[in-house]
Amino acid sequence: MRFIHAADIHLDSPLTGLAAYADAPAQLLRTATRDAFANLVTVAVEEKVDFMVIAGDLYDGNWKDFNTGIFFVRQMGRLKLAGIPVYLLYGNHDAESEMTKTLTLPDNVHRFPSKQAATFTLPALKVALHGRSFKDAATLENLALGYPDPLEGWFNIGVLHTALEGNAAHANYAPCSIAELEARGYQYWALGHVHEYRVWRGASVIAFPGNLQGRHIREPGPRGALMVSVEGGDITDIERLHVDVLRWHALDVDVAGAASMAEALRMTGRGLEQLVGETGAVPLAVRVTLTGATPAHGELFGLESQLRAEVLAQAAVIGSERLWIEKVRLGTSPQLLATDLSARSDAVADLQALLLKAEFDPVFMQSLEDDLMQLVGKLPLEVIAALPSVAAVREGHTDSLVRSIGPALLDHVAKAG
Repeated sequence: MRFIHAADIHLDSPLTGLAAYADAPAQLLRTATRDAFANLVTVAVEEKVDFMVIAGDLYDGNWKDFNTGIFFVRQMGRLKLAGIPVYLLYGNHDAESEMTKTLTLPDNVHRFPSKQAATFTLPALKVALHGRSFKDAATLENLALGYPDPLEGWFNIGVLHTALEGNAAHANYAPCSIAELEARGYQYWALGHVHEYRVWRGASVIAFPGNLQGRHIREPGPRGALMVSVEGGDITDIERLHVDVLRWHALDVDVAGAASMAEALRMTGRGLEQLVGETGAVPLAVRVTLTGATPAHGELFGLESQLRAEVLAQAAVIGSERLWIEKVRLGTSPQLLATDLSARSDAVADLQALLLKAEFDPVFMQSLEDDLMQLVGKLPLEVIAALPSVAAVREGHTDSLVRSIGPALLDHVAKAG
């Protein structure tokens, strides 16, 4: 037999990070979670799986209207026509809300109750599914302790929405440990809540499929569900099903060898081209971060707005309708070392000495501010135009400003001669 294990679908949850851009794929952002779920149902029908498990957070909270529920019912209808039953558990995002209670689902959908754990059986397959839905969003008790004993001679699946141990990035709902799950004696645990793919193989196979569709840059990489194959009561294969329709990716571009912004942009373009070539046809939303100790640091720091515009233009050429830039970040540093600057005997070395003392001497900060004010007045216009943050010096914001722009300012002034 084969079954699909999905979780954290978050139907109609908005995708964030691109909507502010005029060229953002608006329609794709609006319907991504629906499209990913429809893709999953298509796979289930085409592969003729025996059943599907949804381990919590089908919805993203109370619906704005009934269209969310109607969409889900329509997809369940597709599975009903294919003879595929669905076993649905509610998690913290879709704990029994008024909408959840009143929606009538097709009879192929079986919902785990929230008062206590229940068992559904498929006698023809000798499969038993045990689970308990959340009654309240903030369910902090260990629900796994109340799950029933396994049915002897059957393939037992535990369905649970849980943070599990060691997942500090997620709210600690229905906490439990791997040892506690294995102690139940089930062959497979279909978990939800943690949005990253994880599988443990021990006395029981314990799995998180991850969420079905990444919704922002903190959920990068391929997303989807799991196809689990079983023969003779043993799990023979767990296949990842990638059904996401837009994929988030963080691209770091090392521009250490770039002597100018133009060279840094050429390196960025090559990085984007390689990424598009490696990821196939799935549309990408990319956060680009330039890194490395580079001679171009001072120029890049001063022209960040232009840098973003240039990267957006490159993405438009490279990716057409398949590549969007979520954000451009500058993580470069000056190539000139502090020792190199201190060996000089000019105003650049004097400025470095002032910057090093400033952070540790509050009294000296006022003196530094006075000195910087004089320095700003003497800087060439092109330097002032290239460093918008110099305006902060004029306003007296020298504390964090010194730490953030000090290295760039030194690098730029040194190059300006």
